[in-house]
Amino acid sequence: MTNIVVLIKQVPDTWSERKLTEGDYTLDREAADAVLDEINERAVEEALKIKEAEGGEVTVLTAGPERATEAIRKALSMGADKAIHIKDDQMHGSDAVQTAYVLARALGTVEGVELVIAGNEATDGRVGAIPAMIAEYLELPHLTHLRKLTLEGETLKGERETDDGIFHIEAQLPAIVSVNEKINEPRFPSFKGIMAAKKKEVQVVTLAEIDVEAGDVGLENAGSQVTSSAPKPPKAAGERVSDEGDGGTKVAEYLVSQKII
Repeated sequence: MTNIVVLIKQVPDTWSERKLTEGDYTLDREAADAVLDEINERAVEEALKIKEAEGGEVTVLTAGPERATEAIRKALSMGADKAIHIKDDQMHGSDAVQTAYVLARALGTVEGVELVIAGNEATDGRVGAIPAMIAEYLELPHLTHLRKLTLEGETLKGERETDDGIFHIEAQLPAIVSVNEKINEPRFPSFKGIMAAKKKEVQVVTLAEIDVEAGDVGLENAGSQVTSSAPKPPKAAGERVSDEGDGGTKVAEYLVSQKII
């Protein structure tokens, strides 16, 4: 029996226009369609595979506004058993370190959790360090950026693919892992799963309920600050090369001028 918590996040759809708010330069979450991050679907899928093989329970955990309930329901419809939703306006503008601290505090309230699974990075912030930060706060081993994960008794074994080759790593439970896009293909929620998700428990908690003080989070207490932003410039027209017998030379000269070669 393995009790697993999966960290999930609602993010702006990659195909939507994403932008920052004018006042504090935080992400404008109302400007784009919101979806459960695809990498989180793979994290949920991996947890469900372990549950099907070993038994246990899968809980999803997220921090976000009321709208994040949509992402929670998606994960529950895939087969997760229950959810914890950290919903508190004081979280607005929190940086990665603050977010990791809040998630770590919330994980500390989950009884009997043995394994935490997350995606390697969210498609909005692209920080890629939250799982490792949480592991530091909780003093747990962490296996990150895995393309393959297996559980043998109390031992986790994983494969991490890098530019230098494939690393085989392992740790003992309890532990935290993050997975990349090669880990699996997530299942589609069935109609039965969608209907069942409506009846599953979603526990909504505030920061005070997990012993996080207002001074620990929020835009004013963040370790970094955005002072200005500008929209991405429109795509410029490319340069056409006419081949009059010297096309190869012209292409090479252009690549050199752009410092590509």
